[in-house]
Order: sequence, then structure tokens, then C-alpha cells
Amino acid sequence: MDDLRDSEFMFSENPAGLADSRPFILSCFIAGLVGILTIAFTAFQWRRNINLSWMKAVARSKKNQKTRTEVLAASHTWALESVVRAKNMNCCVCLKSLSPSQTLGPVGATDTFINRCSICAAAAHLGCSSNAPKDCKRVSMVGHEHVMHQWAVRWTEISDQPEEISFCSQCEDPCSATFFAGSPIWCCQWCQRLVHVDCHSVMSNETGDICDLGPLRRLILSPLYVREFSRTSSGGILSSITHGANEIASTMRGRIRSQSKKHKSVNEPSHDPSNANITNDTSMDSALDTSLIGNGSRGMEEISNSSSKISDQKINGDRDNKVGFKVNFRGSGSINQKDESQMVGKQRYEIIDLPADARPLLVFINKKSGAQNGGSLRQRLNILFNPVQVFELGSTQGPEVGLYLFRKVPHFRILVCGGDGTVGWVLNAIDKHSFVSPPPVAILPAGTGNDLARVLSWGGGLGSIERQGGLCTVLHDVEHAAIAILDRWKVSISNQQGKQQLQPPKFINNYLGIGCDAKVALDIHNLREENPEKFCNQFMNKVLYAREGAKSIMDRTFADFPWQVRVEVDGIEIEVPEDAEGILVTNIGSYMGGVDLWHNEDENYDNFDPQSMHDKILEVVSISGTWHLGTLQVGLSRAQRLAQGQSIKIQLFAVLPVQIDGEPWLQQPCTLSITHHGQAFMLKRTAEEPLGHAAAIVTDVLENAESSHIINAVQKRALVQEMALRLTS
Repeated sequence: MDDLRDSEFMFSENPAGLADSRPFILSCFIAGLVGILTIAFTAFQWRRNINLSWMKAVARSKKNQKTRTEVLAASHTWALESVVRAKNMNCCVCLKSLSPSQTLGPVGATDTFINRCSICAAAAHLGCSSNAPKDCKRVSMVGHEHVMHQWAVRWTEISDQPEEISFCSQCEDPCSATFFAGSPIWCCQWCQRLVHVDCHSVMSNETGDICDLGPLRRLILSPLYVREFSRTSSGGILSSITHGANEIASTMRGRIRSQSKKHKSVNEPSHDPSNANITNDTSMDSALDTSLIGNGSRGMEEISNSSSKISDQKINGDRDNKVGFKVNFRGSGSINQKDESQMVGKQRYEIIDLPADARPLLVFINKKSGAQNGGSLRQRLNILFNPVQVFELGSTQGPEVGLYLFRKVPHFRILVCGGDGTVGWVLNAIDKHSFVSPPPVAILPAGTGNDLARVLSWGGGLGSIERQGGLCTVLHDVEHAAIAILDRWKVSISNQQGKQQLQPPKFINNYLGIGCDAKVALDIHNLREENPEKFCNQFMNKVLYAREGAKSIMDRTFADFPWQVRVEVDGIEIEVPEDAEGILVTNIGSYMGGVDLWHNEDENYDNFDPQSMHDKILEVVSISGTWHLGTLQVGLSRAQRLAQGQSIKIQLFAVLPVQIDGEPWLQQPCTLSITHHGQAFMLKRTAEEPLGHAAAIVTDVLENAESSHIINAVQKRALVQEMALRLTS
């Protein structure tokens, strides 16, 4: 106690000593912090050097004659990409970092862009790409008895694979990168299995390097049955550069055309891919007019003016002819002989001798849908599938090209990566091909509203897909999905007397809107045409929709709406409420990103039947302004039910905005006649529904029975349709 008192007395008597010790304590703290940061930086550099040594070891092992496989070499499909997107990546040739340098002074074009393979995701400096090893995925192995493993370095992080694949296929030890050095890793580009290079020789002796295509084998189009036609000369470096310049010029022309659209007559409807087979989803039609080539290859990305000075770059000449066709479908109607002859002339691959039990997946991607994530999504699908079966939709290529390639495949399924407009585009193309038993369609929701995907339990956006296990989980659910029936409706646009057709017919899958809701959609469409960069993600898209709707809350533009339209359902005129500012004709139970307009559970409407997407009946409701739309979105109010019927006629007595499945235009006075067009086979996600899983098994049994000639295609279609109706009734 005496010592404690003495110390307290010393500090109380000498406060200056305490003040002098503070700088010393602060200096010690700073020195310790600097030491910790130095150790962390040294550890980071150590790990980076180890990873680089791993890649060099893999590169040396690839050159080893003993480890070479029998698979033929395949060139990379290079496409220009901004170096900003190359974080933590290394060049596949020189193995140096591709991250942008922090040097001072002017930045050259070669420092701004890199080459990225759109098939296997390998990347290289512009000057290195011409010396890249030919180790890309080989899409055709005709003549081989079995599919062979294609071992390569994994150049990008893949989050779409099950956890069990992250272990070595031979020794079952983890293959994730470790802090300390170890055996380098190979990844098979088909089955996605990993193997230590040290384990490969043992595995090769045991299995002969035969690949079973992994967990997605039934959905993958096996390269054993893809035949490549003879190649034509690419014309060397000069033709590659010339083609790149032509693509840039085409891009600029597309932008000029998109900017000039707003000067056209108000009676001309906006581009509508789901109804006019022109392009894109949810008002994203003419943002680019690039030359999109076939499936599995991509056009050169839009680049700045400085990049046009690159004259010494050797771009792989096969990019334009790598896979598929280049055909322009802009008209409506069925496939004619002229279109077919064009496709035959441009065909790069064909499917031959496919086994009867094969169920390959045909994939369509609209890279301009929603948040415009189609580019990265396509690359992920190219890694998991055969690039031949993955098609990118655009202004120069529609779904007809992929459907033509699969015309001889007896049983296949379709996956549409896009929004509601893209789904309608694909369904129209299926109608034109007149399949006896049309392929069922699944949806990977990449649009903004994704109302049809919500009804079919595929989710409301790509974010929900990632939360539910990623692409592999979704693809597994596609394989085991149950078939559902979707009514499709034809909209004829004629003069007010209903005699003369003013436009080609359009088709409804989800809903038709007239009035205030179509006005918001039209404003968004125009904004997207002028500023496509603002629509960068699904959440911001919805924010912009809300902003445009809020602008119209105090604007009574449609105060006279009840006297500007006349609605007739099954020959009976329906009174439009005086407070109505819009009419909606719905086919499904989701609108505007998940709003239920009909409310089947509501028991206060005894005179109406529950809504169904396959009962050949439409529902008509009214809304009383954009404020009502907002309250509908948050569940604070409901739309007013007006009628149900099989045939609907709407007369417009003034210029009004109209939208079909999110595709808006400004319509002059006319008559809209809506009649039943047919029914489409869709795929409904039934991962947690026992009956749905049973239905998927029965569908597979029926397809096998058709392959065995026990039943024909017409009988199979009738049985599948009846089963789908009974399960969903």
C-alpha cells in the first residue's frame, strides 16, 4: 500500500513525466502497425508468387509428352475486353498479371484492353494472344469412341459447381489454393472435375482419360455428335482487323439509328421482340447492331475510339465462324425455303447420330435484358456446356438459328436467359417451326419484372438464382422440371371498324395494358434508348420505374380515359369505372414484378372464377392511376375486377400508350381484338413438390416410349398436356 501511494504521489507531483511518455507510446503503436502491414504485404506477395509457380508448373506439365491427351487442339475465341475486368488474372501465355498498371503518363490502347476467350475464359495480353496454346474446349469430337477429358488450367473462379467437385478426382484431397506450395491443378473443361497434375498419370492409367461429362451429362450436347463442316480461310491478320473495324462501324450505325427513333411517327410501335421477332427484351431492342455470330462466339465488344488504332493485333479469324450461323430474321411468318437455304449455307456445325435417350438443352441468352448481364452469363454457360448449344440473341440473330440446328433432335429442352419479352420472342419462333411436339421452355430470369418466371417458380431475378445454389442447382432443376401449359393470345390491330389490319398481329403471354401503366413503361423505354448505361442492375431498374411513375402521380393525363376506350368481353360491353386511368388484360397471376391483380384467394367475388394460365380465359381489371400502381406494388390496395372471357375487343378513340408483356408503344385510334392463339409447353420448377417430380419422371417415360415407337409424337403431346393440366388444376 505504501508503494502504491508513493507511485500515485510521484505521478501527481510530476505530470510532465506522463506527458513526455505519450509521444513514445504513439511511436510504438505506429511502429507496430507498420510491422503488421509489412508482414501482411510480404505474405500476400509470397502467396502470389506461389500461385504463379503453380501456373508455371501446369504450363510445363502441359508440354510434357507423357501427359498429353489424345484430344485435338482447339484455338481460343478471342474477344476484346476492358483490362479493368481482369483483376487478379494472369496472361495464359506469359503468366504475368493482367491487372491495370499504375504508371504515369498517357495510356496506350494495348494497356486498356486484353483478349478474353469467350469459350474457356482464358485471358491474354494483346501481344501474347497470337502465341497462346491451342488448349480451348473442343466442341466436336466426331470419330472418337468416347469423350476425352480436356485438362486445362482453370483461368477463372467458377462458383457454379457442386462442392464435391472441388476435390481431386483421384486422391480426393482438396484442390483449393493453399498458402504453401503443392501440386498444380488441372480442370476438365467438360465434366469440371479437378485433378492434381501429380495424380493425373495414375488416373489416366485407370480410366483412360474417358470423360462422362459430369453431373450435367444429360443436358450437355456431347461433342461426339457434333460434326464440323470444312473451314474456309480466314484471310489472315488484315481480314481480322477489317472485320473488327466493320463491327465498330456497325455498332456506331446502330447507336445512330437508336437515337433517331424518337423522331419517328408516334403511330409507329417500338421494337417488340416477343411480337415482331426483331430484337431484345423489355425495350432494349436497338442498343447495338453488332454482328453477333452464331452460338458460342461473340462479336467484338464496343470499344473507345482510341482502340481503333490497334493495327498489330492478331484476332483469331475463327471468331466469326467458330460456331453456328449468321442469319438475319426480321420478318414474321413461318420459316420459308429462302430462310432455310440461307441457314444451310451459313451452317458451321450439325448434330448427327444423337442417341435416342439424349436430352440436350438449347440455351438462348439476351445479353441486353434487365441488368445487361448476358455477357458474363454466357461465358459461365459456355464453360458448363458445349458452346454449340448456347446462342446469343441480337439484332442480327434470332432463335430460329438455334431451333434449326436442333431440328433433328427428337427430345430437347430450351432455357431462355432473359426477361418476359425474350421468352415471347422464343415462343414465337417455336410456333413458326410447327413442331409436332414442341420443346418445353424453362426460364433463367435475367429481366426486370420476370413475371412469367415468378409464376413458374424460377425466381424473380439472377440474385435469387445465386442464393438458391447457383447455376448448377438451377440446371439440375431444369432437368427434373415438370411441364406446365401456358395459354397464348393473339392481338389483331385493325381500324375502328375492325375491317382493315393496321399492323402485323402481336401475341400475349402475360398481360396487355392500356393507359397509365403503359405510359410508365413507354417513358422507361425511351429513357433506356437514350441512356442504356443507367440500367445497370435489376434494383436500379425498378428505382427508375418508380421515379417515372412518381412523375405522373400529380399529372392527370388520363382523366378522360373511361370515355376514350370501349371494352367488350365475349360480345358484351363492359362499363369502365369513371375513376379508371388504365385497363389491364391478364393471363398470369403476376404483374409488375410479382403483383397479383386477381387474388384467387379473395372470396368476396362470387361471380368470378379463379385465374389460371391454361384455362383459355383472360381476366380484365382496371387501375385508377400511377398512385394506385404504387399501392398495388406494396400490397396496400387491389385492382378492380371487371370481367373474364375468351374473346376481348377494345376500341381506342384517342392516341393512347399500349404495352404487351412490357413492350410499349403509342397507338393511334384503332380496335384491338384478342383471341386465343394456342398453348405452349413451359417448364415449372418443382424441386420441393413431390407431384412435380413424379410428373417429370412420367414425362421422361413418355419420351422414351416415343423413342421406342410405342407411341407417336402426337400421342405423346396429348398425354403430356393432359398430365400437366391435371397436376395444375
